[in-house]
Amino acid sequence: MLVTSPPLTPVAAPASLDAFLAGVGPRAFRFAEAGLRQRDDALDAVQDAMERMLGYREHPAEEWTPLFWSILRRRIIDLQRRRGFRLKFWAPAQDGDGPIDWADDSPDPAQQHEQREEYARLVQALRRLPARQREAFSLRVLQELDVATTARIMGCSEGSVKTHLSRARDALQKQLEVSR
Repeated sequence: MLVTSPPLTPVAAPASLDAFLAGVGPRAFRFAEAGLRQRDDALDAVQDAMERMLGYREHPAEEWTPLFWSILRRRIIDLQRRRGFRLKFWAPAQDGDGPIDWADDSPDPAQQHEQREEYARLVQALRRLPARQREAFSLRVLQELDVATTARIMGCSEGSVKTHLSRARDALQKQLEVSR
């Protein structure tokens, strides 16, 4: 299975910061939950990031996306450090955490099960990637951010993002082909 990012289409800037936050909220929560592996901590991290964004209300709407994701990423890292681990997104649970809470409104149980199985395989494959590759893949592919924005969020060059993403895709493709 080849993992590729969908074509990015230009998105119009939101009319207000409230509209922006409403649109980014669910994706931000999934990103935070994946990094923190605890629902309550993820909700707190997203809420903190959204509250901080209120201070940037006067900034141009084009700056909100990279700014928000940078704030959220730093908040996740802070929470991880407090727990004694750093940037171990999707690390295997050591304390017997329950399964990931699946919030899927699909009416078809068979389809739900298949989606869960595919997602579980992807998460397991992502857990095996180095942290920077996982981060680049999450931001570029799962969050659908462009290379420049991802580079700003990760604090590295665009070339580094492309390298990390390419290596992540290669590793994921190999892992997912083996698991089928």
